[in-house]
Amino acid sequence: MNGLSRAEQNLPAGPARDDPDGEIDLLALLRTLWRGWPVILACVALAAVVGWYRANIAAVPVYSATTTMIVTRENDPRGGEGSSAFFSYGYINSSAMSTEMAIVTSRDVVGQLVDRLDLTASPLYNPRLAPPPQPAGPVERALATLRGWSAGLRGLLREALLGLFGRPDTGETGGEAPPPPLPAADQERQDTISMVQGVLSASFDERSYLFYITATTTDPGEAVRLANAMAEVYRNDNQQQKIVAAEASAVWLSERVAELRREIDERQADINARRAENALTTSDSGLTGFQAQLAASETRRFETQRALATAQESAARLGAAVDGNPEARAEAAGDAQLRTLARAIAAGDAAAQARFDLRFGQLLQQAQSEEERLTAALAVVNADIAALTDQLARTGEAVGDIRQMEQDLQSAQLLYDTFSTQLREVTLQLGSQKSDVRILSEAIGAGQIAPRKAMILGLHLLVGLLLGTGIVLLREFMHQGFRSAGELEERTGITVLGQIPRIPVRGRSRQVGWLAARPASAAAEAVRNLRTSVLLSNVDRPPQVILTTSAVPGEGKTTVSIALAQNLAGLERRVLLIEGDLRRRTFHSYFPDAKAHGGLLSVIAGDLPVAGAVWHDPALKLDLLMGAKAQVNAADVLSSERFRNLMAELRESYDHIVIDTPPVLAVPDARVIAPLADAVLFVVNWDRTSRGLVEDALKMLRTVNVAVSGLVLTQIDPKGMRRYGHGNRYGGYSRRMRPYYEG
Repeated sequence: MNGLSRAEQNLPAGPARDDPDGEIDLLALLRTLWRGWPVILACVALAAVVGWYRANIAAVPVYSATTTMIVTRENDPRGGEGSSAFFSYGYINSSAMSTEMAIVTSRDVVGQLVDRLDLTASPLYNPRLAPPPQPAGPVERALATLRGWSAGLRGLLREALLGLFGRPDTGETGGEAPPPPLPAADQERQDTISMVQGVLSASFDERSYLFYITATTTDPGEAVRLANAMAEVYRNDNQQQKIVAAEASAVWLSERVAELRREIDERQADINARRAENALTTSDSGLTGFQAQLAASETRRFETQRALATAQESAARLGAAVDGNPEARAEAAGDAQLRTLARAIAAGDAAAQARFDLRFGQLLQQAQSEEERLTAALAVVNADIAALTDQLARTGEAVGDIRQMEQDLQSAQLLYDTFSTQLREVTLQLGSQKSDVRILSEAIGAGQIAPRKAMILGLHLLVGLLLGTGIVLLREFMHQGFRSAGELEERTGITVLGQIPRIPVRGRSRQVGWLAARPASAAAEAVRNLRTSVLLSNVDRPPQVILTTSAVPGEGKTTVSIALAQNLAGLERRVLLIEGDLRRRTFHSYFPDAKAHGGLLSVIAGDLPVAGAVWHDPALKLDLLMGAKAQVNAADVLSSERFRNLMAELRESYDHIVIDTPPVLAVPDARVIAPLADAVLFVVNWDRTSRGLVEDALKMLRTVNVAVSGLVLTQIDPKGMRRYGHGNRYGGYSRRMRPYYEG
């Protein structure tokens, strides 16, 4: 970037160390976990202790006993399959098995077990008979307190949610009264049943006809007793239910058979009455007789109609010939006697005419009488036919009704026979009814199923490992400090000129002496490297006035200022160290033997000359201008023209001037003095100063166009550098470089 820092180009600080591809650095992750092994080990150890306590002390042993039962197919007297409710179409019905498993643990069946064993008198299942609690130890009291707090928090959360979203609509109105409470004895029994239901369970094998009843309690003998007793209760209940069902079937079939018998009798009586009403002996005989009579009447009517037609024709012919001559009348009558008399009349027999007229009149009257008789006979025949037709219709309808009634009678008779047969079969089964199940193998012992110590301990170790790992990763994720120069440079975009290790002494006065006494130590060499980097930062014009500052107090900037001034003095140059932090004034802690001669403020005010205010340290071979308590604001004093003139004067007297200034984020003094300096060093405490503070401080310096020449990473822990994986990368903290340093 043309040899300039980001600050010199007014560029923002560099981004955080984010992988542009979004990939995870597994090596860095492993290093992070390795650095946090004490935390992980502590969490695992704590989890192991808790798991051991829960598995061996807190947990109550739980035992389980199982009774094996089998579904039988020997209960059908007819020898057929499918008589059991467990079977469907000749094979095991898993749905029915599941239903029966629910029946095994139903409140009704469990209630029979409770009554049989009188479990309401046992404190194991009756909460009201539980012994009073024993005094709890400290651990139990602590756990009880935690449980109480947890319950309280859950209650508060529930009330808050109900208050926020409203209570659910239960469908109950305010006017309805609550159900009356159960009597004390019944309520006690119901509570006991609920407790026993939690102890028992049932399951089945889908590949066979086997199913299992299991009891789980803290007493192995009690588990065996409950499992076997429950098997017997269920077997007896199954048999009793079959007996009750058979008895109910028998009662229902008896009533139905009686009803069918009465119905058959009533139907037969109705048929007989209908036959008698219509004069029928059987369904078809009466109808056939009426049909024969009607056929005969039809024949008689036909013959009568033909005779009537002949008579009418004869009467008409005779009537038409009344006025004719004798021959014509004799021919019309077709009578031989009239023909004879007609010939006699034609012969001139006068007596023959009278006999002729008498005979013709008799024939005419006879023809008319026959016509009248046949007409009356036809009317009678028609009346008979009409009566027979009506009778035949009524008889046919009656016959149809009788046939339908006979069919209904046959259906009722068939149903009666079927129910009678079933009634006989059910009656036979009442005395030989057996259960659909039998006990194949009783429980003879209970095995311990909990606590599973190995599993509990393993789970706790896993939880401890995950918890420790989570804490380490969370701590790493939330960490805001800088652990390497590369990380600091990448974040800020400014070159790191020096990395100063932690000086292994306490007390500020001892630190300067330690550095002076150990010029070949790693710390002294680090300061020497910093001096070299500062002087070479501008080869053409090495910086004369060097300012040190930091973001917040406690970064080690004063120690860096003193050590840097000491190293510059070691080059046989005139060096002045100025205490620019007029508010805290910590130089007296480093130089307890220094004698104040008025200090920086006296020089600025013109009360003392520079030579009269400066104190010379013979050991460090440098001059020291101490600070003094200001009666006015320090920033105003440092912004004055007098201070600028003083700095110009000091430049003429000294080769290098090192100014220790206050933190940037605390007061504006460093930003006021920085424009007068040739190099600005920004000190960052290793693994302590947060990224946000560094960025804010650098931003404040950029607002006054101050270019930070370089960063100094201070108070570095060599072991920490190696622990974080930076020891081999930065030679000053590598084990291989130790021969080059002393102390």
